[in-house]
Amino acid sequence: MENIDTKTILIDLQYLPCINFFSTILNFDEIRLESHEHYVKQSYRNRCYILGANKTEMLIVPVLDGNSKIAVKDIKIDYQQRWPEIHWRTIKAAYGKSPFFEFFGDYFQHTLQKRPHFLWDLNFELLTICLKLLKINKTISLTENYQKEQDISIFDARDLINPKKDAKSGILHQPVAYQQNFGNEFVPNLSIIDLLFCRGNQSLGILKKSSAN
Repeated sequence: MENIDTKTILIDLQYLPCINFFSTILNFDEIRLESHEHYVKQSYRNRCYILGANKTEMLIVPVLDGNSKIAVKDIKIDYQQRWPEIHWRTIKAAYGKSPFFEFFGDYFQHTLQKRPHFLWDLNFELLTICLKLLKINKTISLTENYQKEQDISIFDARDLINPKKDAKSGILHQPVAYQQNFGNEFVPNLSIIDLLFCRGNQSLGILKKSSAN
């Protein structure tokens, strides 16, 4: 990434955001969350990736009316599926024996158990928890309307971080390897919970090293 002179980043709100998300926002003083865009399918908005014993696993939050042109803040979660229990069981199986699971796990379990109606509320609370655990202090604001073009003073990162892009390269993030629970080959850009559960209070330092500014 080229040197950034702007202090504000505009970015989409994600579910248990990936490491790329956090290493990117470190470059800015203010995080402005895009709350008026139309919901985008097959993105990090309702999914994340973690490392299980046998493979990388995708966790998806099912939503209602995801095919319609609805503002992302108005997308409701589908609880006809028992996804909170499935997600937590999968997370615990992957990280239950990791060094920092006992310190951080309850934060995420309690949030999933709250069963909020809206995807936005779930994602926002999880983001707040992650920032707290990482000891990252940023001003957070929400957009008041949708604007396709942004002022030059705002770095527009909407849709720059998505599952379809190669996690090993890119202008926003250069992966830094750390010890993971499974496998001999490092898997980059998983959900931030992989880093938190595996490295704990070292997580922020690793993020700073991976920030490509």
